[in-house]
Amino acid sequence: MSAKRVSWSVSAAGLVLAMLASGCAVTPQALTPAELSAAADREISTLAVDQEPVTQPIGLYEAMARALKYNLDHRVEMMQVALAQKQLASATADMLPRLVASGGYAGRDKVAASFSETLTTGLRSSSATFSSEKVTLSGDLTFSWHVLDFGLSWVRAHQAADKALIAEETKRRIVNRIIEDVRIAYWRAVSAERLLDGFRKLESRIVKTQADTRAIRRAGQTSPVAALTYERELVDIKREINRLENTLTTARHQLAALMNVRPGDRFSLVAPKRDVSEVSVRLDGADMVRVALTNRPEFREILYKGRINEKEAEVALLEILPGLSAYGGINADSNDFLVNSNWLTWGAQASWNVMRVFQYPTRKAAVDANAQLIGAQARAMTMAIVTQVHVARARYQIMRKTAATAAEYYNVQRDLRDQLRAGGDAGAVSEQTLIREEMNTLVAAVEFDIAYADLQNAFAAIYSTLGIDPWDEQLSTAMSIDELAATLRRLWRERGDLHG
Repeated sequence: MSAKRVSWSVSAAGLVLAMLASGCAVTPQALTPAELSAAADREISTLAVDQEPVTQPIGLYEAMARALKYNLDHRVEMMQVALAQKQLASATADMLPRLVASGGYAGRDKVAASFSETLTTGLRSSSATFSSEKVTLSGDLTFSWHVLDFGLSWVRAHQAADKALIAEETKRRIVNRIIEDVRIAYWRAVSAERLLDGFRKLESRIVKTQADTRAIRRAGQTSPVAALTYERELVDIKREINRLENTLTTARHQLAALMNVRPGDRFSLVAPKRDVSEVSVRLDGADMVRVALTNRPEFREILYKGRINEKEAEVALLEILPGLSAYGGINADSNDFLVNSNWLTWGAQASWNVMRVFQYPTRKAAVDANAQLIGAQARAMTMAIVTQVHVARARYQIMRKTAATAAEYYNVQRDLRDQLRAGGDAGAVSEQTLIREEMNTLVAAVEFDIAYADLQNAFAAIYSTLGIDPWDEQLSTAMSIDELAATLRRLWRERGDLHG
C-alpha cells in the first residue's frame, strides 16, 4: 500500500472519529418552566390518591391509623424494607452456579484462505487453502461453578440479610417517632378546636373595649395615664391571644401532614375526656433497662452492623485463597468444513491472585478498626438508652404532676370566672376585670391542654424508649382505617391510656 494511500486512510479515519466525537457531545438541558409546573401538578395530585376520605370527626386512634397507613415517611421506609428484601434475594441467587447460553454469527466478504509453509524446508504451498465458510453460526451452553465465588456470595448473602433486618429496624424507629408526633399534635389540635372560638370572641370584646376606652380618654372623662394603662393591658391580652393561636393552629397543620391530609382539606377532631388519673404506666421499673436494650431499634442496628463487619473479615480471608472453577458445555457450529459440528467440553481451572496476600493485612486492619468503632458505638448507645429510660420515667412522673396541677388551677380559675360573671351581671365588676379573667381562664385551659398533651407524649415516650412497638403484631396496613383504629385503641387501653 502506498504512503499516499495510507495518509488518505488515516485522514479519513480521523474525520470519522471527529464526527463521532461531536455527535456524542452532551450539553446540560435544564428543566423548562412548563416541565417543572407539570411535575408539581402531577405530584400534588398523587398526595392523597387511594385514601379513605374523612367522613367524620377524627379521634386519636384514627389519627394514628391514618398516619400508619398513609404517612409518606412511613411509606418510604416500607419501600426501603421491600428493596432490602429484593437485594437479599438477588444476593442469594448469586450463590447459584452459572449456566450461560451464547450464540454467534460471523461473516466476511472473502474466504479466509491462506498458504502454508513447511518448517524444515521453508517451501511454500503452491495454492491457498481455507477451512472455514464465509458465513458461520455457532452456539454453546456452558455450565460453570467457581468455588471461591460461591463462598464470597454466601458471605455477601448473609450480609444482605443483616442489612434487610437493619432496614426493618429503621422502619420501626420511624413508626415510633410518627406515633409520638401524632399523639402530641392531636392533643394540641384538639385544644385549638376547643379554644380558638373563645379566643376570637374575647378578641372582639377587647377591640370594642379599646374603642370605648379611647373615646372616654378623648372626652377627658378619665385620667390619660389610667386610660393608657388600661389600653396597654388590653393590648397585652391580644398579644397573648395571638401567641396561643399560633401555637395551636400550627399543631393542626402538623397533624394533617402526619395523616397525609392535603393542606386545605377540612376535618374536625373528637375531643375526648381529659383525666390525668386515667393515664398510667403499667410497667415494672426494675426490668425497664433490659427490656429497652433487647427491643430498641438503634441497639439492634449496631449489633447487626457488628455481624456485617465480622462477615467482612471472612471476605478478606476468602479473597486470598486460590480459586477453583469447573465447567462443562455443549457446543455447535454450522461450519461444513468441520468433521464434528457439535461436541462436548469440560475442564477445571485454578487461579490465585497473589497480590491479595499482600493486601490482606491492610484489609484486616480496616475490619478490626471498624469492629472497635462498632464496639464503642454499642457502649455509647447502651449508656444513652439507660439514661433515656430513667429520664423518660422521671419525665412522665413530672408531667403527671404538672398536668394534675394545671387541671387544678384551671378548675379554680373557671370557678372564679363564673363568680365574676355573676358580679358583672349585677354591675359590681368592671368589663376590664371580666375580660382579664376570661383571658386568664382561656390561658389556663390552654396550659392544661398543653400539659395534658405533654403527659400523653411522656406516656407514649416510655414505650418508645423501651423499643416496644406502638402497634399490635396482628396490625396490617392492608386493614381499613376503622379496623386499624380499633386495634390501636385496644392495645393502648391495655397499656393504660383509658381516654385516648
